[in-house]
Amino acid sequence: MNILNVFLQLLEGFGSTLLLFTVTLVLALPLGLLVSFLSMSKIEIVKGITRVFISIIRGTPLMLQLIVIFYGPGLIFGPGSNIFVDTWVFGIFIPGSGRMLAAMIAFIINYAAYFSEIFRGGIESIPKGQYEAGKVLGLSKRTIFKKIILLQVIKNIVPPIGNEVITLVKDTSLASTIMVIELTKVASNIIKQNGGSLWPLVAAGCFYFVFNAIVAFVLRCVEKKLSYIRV
Repeated sequence: MNILNVFLQLLEGFGSTLLLFTVTLVLALPLGLLVSFLSMSKIEIVKGITRVFISIIRGTPLMLQLIVIFYGPGLIFGPGSNIFVDTWVFGIFIPGSGRMLAAMIAFIINYAAYFSEIFRGGIESIPKGQYEAGKVLGLSKRTIFKKIILLQVIKNIVPPIGNEVITLVKDTSLASTIMVIELTKVASNIIKQNGGSLWPLVAAGCFYFVFNAIVAFVLRCVEKKLSYIRV
């Protein structure tokens, strides 16, 4: 077993893991904020539907959601209706792109639901007196939220958001359920091809550990940066 070749394969798998992590985080955060606003809507039907959606997503395993999203269209409408097919990007055919797209959609929906509850808790934790004080000063609702509420909410939600982000790093391995060639899947393939040696999985674990350490460091820096805010 060529160690350099194994490392390069794991590095390629880590690229897929990093892509899934980044896209999920970039899109799930704003979507989660939108869902949190809908869950606090004064329109009861909108609020009710949103709460049911959040309950379903949080109450079912991410692995099951991956399977339903990827295999669901084909099982419901027939094999020819599978929308997650591999595509061409800038003239280059990318194998596995359909599976990666399905994984991204599942992860974004799942984490948006979790983030929405964190956002909702952060917004509702701000005393109503601060909204009233802003109104007394003649500020609009948008200005009150942007200038007074938002920074306090961000400070309150950084720790729980950080926990979810660290969980996301590890959850990316679940994408292998639908045969996405990410870090864990690459390590498993190497083991199958080389007689059951365990160390590729240990090496993959080191990739996750280092990545999580970097993420945790960035989150600590963010918390330190926001420490001047007194709630």
